Amino acid sequence: MLSKVRDRLSGLSRGAKRAILIGFDFLALFVALWLSFTIRLGGSFSPTWYHWLLMMAAPFIAIPVFVRMGLYRAVIRYLPERAFITVIQAMTLATLLWVVALYFAEATRFAIFPRTVPLFYFIFGTLMIGGARFVAKAALSTPEQSLGRESGVVIYGAGPSGTQLAGALTTQGRKYVAAFLDDDPSLWGRDVAGYRVYPPDQLEALVRNRGVREVILSLPTADAPTRSRIIETLSRQPVKIRTLPAISDLASGKYMVSQLRAIDIDDLLGRSAAPADPTLFESLLAGRTIMVTGAGGSIGSELTRLIAKWHPRKLVLLEANEFALYEIERTLKLANGTLVVPVLGSVGDAALVRRTLQAHGVQVIFHTAAHKHVPLVESNALEGVRNNVIGTRVLVEAARDAGVERFVLISTDKAVRPSSVMGATKRWAELIVRHYGEQGDPARQRFCAVRFGNVLGSNGSVVPLFREQIAAGGPVTLTDDRMTRYFMSIHEAAELIVQAGALSEGGDIFLLDMGEPIRIRDLAENMIRLAGLTERSAINPGGDIEIAVTGSRPGEKLYEELFYDPAHATRTAQPRIFRSPSAARGTADLDAALQRLEAALQAEDEPAVRKVLFEYVTE
Repeated sequence: MLSKVRDRLSGLSRGAKRAILIGFDFLALFVALWLSFTIRLGGSFSPTWYHWLLMMAAPFIAIPVFVRMGLYRAVIRYLPERAFITVIQAMTLATLLWVVALYFAEATRFAIFPRTVPLFYFIFGTLMIGGARFVAKAALSTPEQSLGRESGVVIYGAGPSGTQLAGALTTQGRKYVAAFLDDDPSLWGRDVAGYRVYPPDQLEALVRNRGVREVILSLPTADAPTRSRIIETLSRQPVKIRTLPAISDLASGKYMVSQLRAIDIDDLLGRSAAPADPTLFESLLAGRTIMVTGAGGSIGSELTRLIAKWHPRKLVLLEANEFALYEIERTLKLANGTLVVPVLGSVGDAALVRRTLQAHGVQVIFHTAAHKHVPLVESNALEGVRNNVIGTRVLVEAARDAGVERFVLISTDKAVRPSSVMGATKRWAELIVRHYGEQGDPARQRFCAVRFGNVLGSNGSVVPLFREQIAAGGPVTLTDDRMTRYFMSIHEAAELIVQAGALSEGGDIFLLDMGEPIRIRDLAENMIRLAGLTERSAINPGGDIEIAVTGSRPGEKLYEELFYDPAHATRTAQPRIFRSPSAARGTADLDAALQRLEAALQAEDEPAVRKVLFEYVTE
């Protein structure tokens, strides 16, 4: 029975609910006055017509006071205990105004009232108005696990898309919109689409007083730094954060206003992607035969999806992982009509590489295949060198001999002053690409490397690991509190890689502008907050997720560098791409060093491999 009443009341409009509250308050105040007179006069109260008139005036005086003090804005189900203070304040003011009316009535000899009646009226009115609300709250409240039908939502942004979203959520009936937040001071305190607009710093009070558990960003035109600032501020509260898609997605019909997406860690980067130059994409990709090595990896697969949009003549996918190759081939065939050629094998297989390049007439190569996980490569140094160094040499030599026009190596910031085997192998790969690229026909062949930092969400990166640890209840593990890293989104990285390849003049090492480095601990804390959880620490022992420091691993740096010599890096036509100084390390002795490295590798002499590996790239 109670559940039916609860459902019936919950289904009423906000206007109908306010009308019920006002009607109850009017009746309750009149009953409070009647009780006041009855107690004061010992049960022998017989009101005259002017007593009736002044008794009816009391509710008419009180109701506007209640409206002004917000007693009808609160959602009863989430009424905070301190709301009783507001009831006391409202009743105090309403009683004083009624006493003023009594004073004028007595001054004009209209009627005389006992002096204690206003005191009894205040006491009974406060108990009835406040008590009834908390009784209703107890009756209407449901256990947390059954609260799926309604949960408090605040919409950040009271513009047209925000009001449309509020209407959509109300129509669906699964959430109640508690309020709007907006940065525009002219909207604060006003009602938009029937909901009060508050400044952003009132979110904590809304969480505490109105049962708000979710904030939805309705800022489709806001730039990335603005969104990042807002999300970082909101993530300090125990709320789930979601967002409307970008205005471009709404305009294209990819999303509707009522469709939301969860806030991802990408949104906290605050990077506004530099506009891509379509002429660079078209000049390098359109109508050409492109090969991507490591095509099933995170960066390789993103590159292939981007390349396919520019209608190459043929897209050759070289991948050693069978399942990864199957997945990316299936994805590309479903997306568009590009001719896709899957090739299962390793870049270290010279016969396979040469046969593939000749059979398909490959014109452009994006070389992403590599072992990239620092601790794994550190403990498997021979395989890391075999794949990252020797595999690159095999591929570059074959590309040079086959007349491949453009060769783009995907490198890493760990190649700068390397302290790990992985970083050292990637520095070797950079130098190999420069060395063999210079041996080709400079009028037809341009080989380059593109160096950048961590890509959010890539295989082996820290973000998926943190996400898994948070989902498992923690702890989130850091190797060092001071550690910082550069980050960019995977899509931005893919766009810049292609544009760098188009800008190549031969033998270049390009550096991508990664912005400011991010402290890994800050990243972990933000991800915990984005999950709607709190960090467990000595200051907050009741938190949800602990952050544990495990100590640095072999070969791991506290911070990474993108440049050997930042002062001499030159900016290209694309503002996010820099060119390394032409006076960088020479490669005249590379062939001899490669022979020593291969000899140590064939002998499986790991100490010798490490010695040659690091000696050559120590600069």
